[in-house]
Amino acid sequence: MRLLVVEDERRLAAGLRKGLEAEGFAVDVVYNGTDGLWMARENPFDAIVLDIMLPGANGYQVCRTLRGEGNWTPILMLTAKVGVWDEVEGLDTGADDYLAKPFSYAVLLARLRALLRRGASPRPAVIEVGDLRLDPSARRVWRSGEQIALTTREFAVLEFLLRHPGEVLSKTDILGHVWDFDFDGDPNIVEVYVRRLRTKLGRAADPPVIETVRGAGYRLVAHGD
Repeated sequence: MRLLVVEDERRLAAGLRKGLEAEGFAVDVVYNGTDGLWMARENPFDAIVLDIMLPGANGYQVCRTLRGEGNWTPILMLTAKVGVWDEVEGLDTGADDYLAKPFSYAVLLARLRALLRRGASPRPAVIEVGDLRLDPSARRVWRSGEQIALTTREFAVLEFLLRHPGEVLSKTDILGHVWDFDFDGDPNIVEVYVRRLRTKLGRAADPPVIETVRGAGYRLVAHGD
């Protein structure tokens, strides 16, 4: 397995290289975000250990750029920051895991092994279907580049549909994922929210984004730009 370590603290980087090579990994080390981005683009790594506070480009920028380019190499972020929102930002930019310094080397190895088991499958931070784009972390939606204002519940219904494009989802499916299991109101509330979404997302010249499948439920249909 080949790993890339992007870490500007040279003693830590040297320690990581020595320890990981002792475990049988092939390890490349760079000391700034610019070189890390270049290496990740040019070489097929099985995982990347990426510090956040880096010269050149920081870890958030490196991770966001790679994910935006469709590079899904598993990324384990390292940071001296311990704030909750730093962790949230790291994961929302597309990182697969997050480890605060100082850390246990045994935990680092265990987390790397877990990432390697998952492999480099696509995990986009922004969901795109046709001309619709939805950013779950920023809670923003666009159609053909135009931002659409949605309520929290409207956003949740649309996100569920976007995560299952082309599938027929029943009212029960939508209620179970967007409302809680104890919801005892009128299940026709789903129709209300679908109608609102059609109005907000609809354009006069286009067929509906959300189709009704009579007797079965609703299906999100992709339309091109």
